[in-house]
Amino acid sequence: MASGYVDLDYTPGKDDLNCLFYVEPAGGLTLEKAAVHVTAESSIGTWTDVVTMKDDIRKLLQPHIYDLDEENHQVKIAYPLGLFELGSVPQLLSSIAGNIYGMKAVNNLRLLDFTMPEKYIRSFKGPHYGIEGVRDVVYVKERPLVGTIVKPKVGLSPKEHADVAYEAWVGGCDIVKDDENLTNQSFNRFDERVMETIEARNKAEQETGENKVYMANITAESKEMLRRMEYVKDHGGRYAMVDVVTLGFSSLQTVRDAGLSLVLHGHRAMHAAITRNKQHGLTMLALAKLCRLVGVDQLHIGTAVGKMEGPAQEVVSIREEITYDEVSDGVDRLDQNWHGMKPVFPVSSGGLHPGHVDRLMDIMGHDIIIQMGGGIHGHPKGTRAGATAARQAVDAVMEDKSLQEQAQSHKELKMALEKWLK
Repeated sequence: MASGYVDLDYTPGKDDLNCLFYVEPAGGLTLEKAAVHVTAESSIGTWTDVVTMKDDIRKLLQPHIYDLDEENHQVKIAYPLGLFELGSVPQLLSSIAGNIYGMKAVNNLRLLDFTMPEKYIRSFKGPHYGIEGVRDVVYVKERPLVGTIVKPKVGLSPKEHADVAYEAWVGGCDIVKDDENLTNQSFNRFDERVMETIEARNKAEQETGENKVYMANITAESKEMLRRMEYVKDHGGRYAMVDVVTLGFSSLQTVRDAGLSLVLHGHRAMHAAITRNKQHGLTMLALAKLCRLVGVDQLHIGTAVGKMEGPAQEVVSIREEITYDEVSDGVDRLDQNWHGMKPVFPVSSGGLHPGHVDRLMDIMGHDIIIQMGGGIHGHPKGTRAGATAARQAVDAVMEDKSLQEQAQSHKELKMALEKWLK
């Protein structure tokens, strides 16, 4: 196999797509040798030299290994843009996250990050609304949005589901969403659930004077998913929720390109099967970048507190990547200019309760959607009181009060703290 891929004097050009890999070579191979195998398989090479290779192909499409970090097992590769189909996430992943994972040359391989040139970024639509657009829909300009997931996640009838949503909305939630497990099961049919829950939303809006959001899970086979999306819009819905990983990026692009102007909420169920092993797969950062590229408006990124895996700095890095226009390189991260593509509204969810709100906002800031499931429905006084406690906690931080101080005059928050901060 040709070893001409290594060029440590190479400086990536403006039209290169650059990748940062963690590479554990198989026994007997150096990091450089393993990197050459990865580079070849992900671009113009194969396991041996072939007589059909031409010099002009190498000149036009050969990548460059421009950094080898032996201490951290990291490799940086610059790929010419011509290797990639514009506007196609599946083709991108088939190249930089495809066959290379099954190679004998590596024991472990992890795509830590990739950075895209302007031409590639502009071949995608990106978020339709972004953070400001979502805030315009909900009419909440500064504080974090407060949401919940209907619990139990499955088993309720459409009417029972709508009743739980109503209690959450009138208690103070801005958002109520379906669980990722709930789509169109026999006990809770999609169409009926949407009708019942939007009717409950309308009632809650009239009673509270606030805009309320219902995020129906439209995840399905592509044609059925588009039908569900249209059904939501036809019945007055403003949002659609999809499970971005189980759905697949082709279908996600289909939904984004449908032109139905619904806010698109991305749940990341199954991501940990790909992202959790720190030596293999790819990072949640990389997945989040793909979601921004395709165009979700909201995305689950972890909490840094609560029950779900994800160190604080990693979650902060993901938040920066999907909200900033320019990101600087750092540990396990490359720089990225998004060239004006709208930001994604970060969502924190998983094991949260009102007692987490102060720490969460300290880490994540105000442009965050805080979703609590058990932390609302598990309140001693029920769903409505749980939603009220969550809003009271957010209001406390916005008013520079401690949760304990706020709890002295707000009984719902006091009960929540007594239950979960023992």
